[in-house]
Amino acid sequence: MRPFRFWDSLSAIGLLTGTLFFAASLTPSLVPRDVSLQGVLSGCSLAAGYGIGVFGLWLWTYLELPRPADRTAYYLKLGCAGIFAVVAVAFLWRAAQWQNSIRERMELAPVDSMHPYLVGLVAIAVFVVLLLLARLFMAIFHMASKQVGRFAPRRVSRLAGIAVTLLLFWSVAEGVLFRFALHVADSSFQKLDALIEDGRPVPTDPNKTGSTASLLDWDGLGRAGREFVSTGPTKSAIGMFLGRDAEEPLRVYVGLNSAETTAERARLALEELKRVGGFERSTLVVVVPTGTGWVDPAAMDTVEYLHGGDIASVAIQYSYLTSWLSLLVEPEYGRETARALFAEVYAYWTRLPRERRPRLYLHGLSLGALNSDLSTDLFDVVGDPFHGALWSGAPFASRTWKTVTAERNPGSPAWLPRFRDGSIIRFTNQQNELAIPGAQWGAMRIVYLQYASDAVTFFDPLSFYRAPAWMAAPRGPDVSPEFRWYPVVTFLQLLLDMATATKPPMGYGHVYAPEHYIDAWIEVTGVEWPADGIARLKRQFAR
Repeated sequence: MRPFRFWDSLSAIGLLTGTLFFAASLTPSLVPRDVSLQGVLSGCSLAAGYGIGVFGLWLWTYLELPRPADRTAYYLKLGCAGIFAVVAVAFLWRAAQWQNSIRERMELAPVDSMHPYLVGLVAIAVFVVLLLLARLFMAIFHMASKQVGRFAPRRVSRLAGIAVTLLLFWSVAEGVLFRFALHVADSSFQKLDALIEDGRPVPTDPNKTGSTASLLDWDGLGRAGREFVSTGPTKSAIGMFLGRDAEEPLRVYVGLNSAETTAERARLALEELKRVGGFERSTLVVVVPTGTGWVDPAAMDTVEYLHGGDIASVAIQYSYLTSWLSLLVEPEYGRETARALFAEVYAYWTRLPRERRPRLYLHGLSLGALNSDLSTDLFDVVGDPFHGALWSGAPFASRTWKTVTAERNPGSPAWLPRFRDGSIIRFTNQQNELAIPGAQWGAMRIVYLQYASDAVTFFDPLSFYRAPAWMAAPRGPDVSPEFRWYPVVTFLQLLLDMATATKPPMGYGHVYAPEHYIDAWIEVTGVEWPADGIARLKRQFAR
């Protein structure tokens, strides 16, 4: 009997609207989806559409507009169920074709089926769970309103009921579920960060951070720091590739546990950089890592080859959580650490003779790009500017990226903007788009490396009710032509794309390929290489 009671409680208009949302969720977006993720997305879309339909019906009733009789409503519900079945089957049948339209552009093998029965079952399960949560919310709201209504006017009691229910749900979600999940994640990432990997002994080279001659303890560098210091191209490898003498690249890294405060870690980084001779190299890169402290080897290995090892880089860890968790729970840590490191390095750098100091650059990937952008203010450096920056996969909230993209030159697409005369800021992607006819670089060079399929960069909160500018034609080379905008659904699709942005193969989504960094670093640092040498270097890294 209960299933029939549940069926009777459903709204026909809600089902009809939910059906449209369910169907739209099966169309492609930026990142290919597997069966389970598609089921979750479709279930959330079905629930969102159902909720909008129910709200529309409530508004219709509130405005005292005519409603169909109960018997008519019953048949209408049966008709909606039939429509749902037909539309669901039709769109589920095409789901594999839509997913293949993305996979083809990312050079992935096509899928034969999206397993429509499994997608449908997962979607219905998710929909039921969300619907029950919504009904629990309403039950608590009515109960709270009834209690308050004993001594307060009706509208006051309803307002109080909403407030009490929201507070209760928020307290459970934030105080119990979120904090528990965060505690588990925090403990897991902390243990992973402290793990000493086999095969990574304390360096014997005194110029390596963490060696016995270093100002920093090897164990305190953290997992990401030890990886950064102990990997990368060696002097002999670079020299063998170039066919001439090279230098050993210098990498300085300060872990989260290397000192108590951000200021102390920044001073340690500067002193270690001075100790190993970082300011005596021709090029110095101030790196802001991702949330876990990871520095992308695709970026650093390539620039070290390009400069024949005559380069130093320095980074400080500010968290051991993944980037999205770090941004959610401790966004100020990354910004504070990036500013402290840049301030220490820049202050010392400006005191050096101009003819003897290295050329100074900034770099960051993902959350590192956002915080690297925030590490300095133009007014602080305009008198003696650093030489440039390479920011890859900059998140959609990045300060400079948002401004420049919004104010791009007319006719240039949002996924590959051109900004003014191209003398300060340029954008590139899988193809080298940096050679702008007639453009001349100024004293500072800033390059954004971004892929049109990267939802971390191109997530748009306003896609809830309007199509993002980057969906207009022409589209990026790695974006499916089958991608269409739908209100609410596209927002949910992009949220999921952002969460799975590192799943695509290298060179797509949020996974940046070393061969694409090469052209960007050449433009940013102005290093000169012959065309055949660049092609050979790209082939080596592509392997």
